[in-house]
Amino acid sequence: MIESRGVIFVEDRRLNKYIADSGYCSRREADRLIEEGKVTINGRTATIGERVAPGARVKVEKHILSGSGDKAYLAVHKPQGIVCTADPREPMNIVDYVNFPGRIYPIGRLDKDSEGLILLTSDGDIVNRILRASGSHEKEYEVAVDKPITPEFIDRMSKGVPILGQVTLPCRIRKTGPGTFRIILVQGLNRQIRRMCEYLGYNVVHLRRIRIMNITLGAMRPGHWRMLTDAELNALMRSLDAAHNGMPEE
Repeated sequence: MIESRGVIFVEDRRLNKYIADSGYCSRREADRLIEEGKVTINGRTATIGERVAPGARVKVEKHILSGSGDKAYLAVHKPQGIVCTADPREPMNIVDYVNFPGRIYPIGRLDKDSEGLILLTSDGDIVNRILRASGSHEKEYEVAVDKPITPEFIDRMSKGVPILGQVTLPCRIRKTGPGTFRIILVQGLNRQIRRMCEYLGYNVVHLRRIRIMNITLGAMRPGHWRMLTDAELNALMRSLDAAHNGMPEE
């Protein structure tokens, strides 16, 4: 919940949550690190399901963690050529590009050849919640293709296209110019829009994501970032709660 931002926790917590709260990684990734014996509590190798008492010293590999502190939620306008990964082996990774003073990682992905909105955070819990809700939250894109758009193209895109061994879910699409359109997806298949267009004989020449759920790109220029507002974060959390409970958003 939002009220947890900046709170110093005093109760014991499950180890994977402690690691996620520190901003090191998601709970799922924390469980993997624990299973691999890379996590210690007070110098002792930790086990799955352990709880961390207040004042305990938790270490992941060479990193000593703090399970409390302010959590960061960033909206970034990713330029073309930047890769949505925190892997330092990728020289064009988005974490190094943003150069935020704290450990953050991207939520989801946006392919290297595309630009637009990507969210980055230090909150491992929200990463899991958004990814679990991947079939119920909207992402909106502006797309330009290499030839005039026909009514048949709009109709077939909206109903679903076979790619990657499955048919894409129905989506909302609106023509905005002779060779441009806006599309709203609730899926996140690899290079989905490009593959859908290619199946119908079109090539994408420019793709920009302008919205994720209630968060919009606005007037941010490529390479710029900003912190989410409290209002945006509140609305985002409400949407995730509604998706988790199977309830329609208000």
